[in-house]
Amino acid sequence: MFMWCNCFWRVFFGCRTNKDIIAQITSATIAGDIVLASAYAHELPRYGLEVGLANYAAAYCTGLLLARRVLKMLEMDEEYEGNVEGALDGGLDIPHSEKRFAGFAKDNKQLDAEVHRKYIYGGHVAAYMRTLMEDEPEKYQSHFSEYLKRGIEADDIEALYKKVHAAIRADPTLKKIEKQPPKEHKRYNLKKLTYEERKAKLVERLNALNSAVDDEDDE
Repeated sequence: MFMWCNCFWRVFFGCRTNKDIIAQITSATIAGDIVLASAYAHELPRYGLEVGLANYAAAYCTGLLLARRVLKMLEMDEEYEGNVEGALDGGLDIPHSEKRFAGFAKDNKQLDAEVHRKYIYGGHVAAYMRTLMEDEPEKYQSHFSEYLKRGIEADDIEALYKKVHAAIRADPTLKKIEKQPPKEHKRYNLKKLTYEERKAKLVERLNALNSAVDDEDDE
């Protein structure tokens, strides 16, 4: 599956939400876990994948990004290129069980590589798109609205993931997001007056009232 490892490090690949996937390479120490590298599905739009960020194919992309990123950090990415033809391979040697892969049959305990490849390239998504488009067109329009907004149809899915994989390999480095300086909020609070200033304003108001009373008496 992969070709390089450091036995002191372990891969954590299990935090998945409805909108994101987190993959990390960590090491446990007395002081706590040390994270060597991380990759997130929410980074994938940078590589051309803007939809389906929590499915099987996105998980593969996230794992590929993590593998290529850590090898780039260690300046070993050119030595350990991995399998660029589509096998689940980013260039790391990670203990794993094929039982968890799509395409593993429990009856004969064999992995169907073609089925697995289908999931890696989003074939299951494309198949579902075709089914809905034929049987439930309204649901198809609703369920895949974000795909359709971007002009992505069932026949485009595999090519899309191939482009994403190539983009990840081309530049897996982590891009730091430049934080914008906080906006200055206008303050509408009145300036707090000193005791002498408040006293002067009070005298001014009293004089104004007295002047008004005197004017009424003169009338």
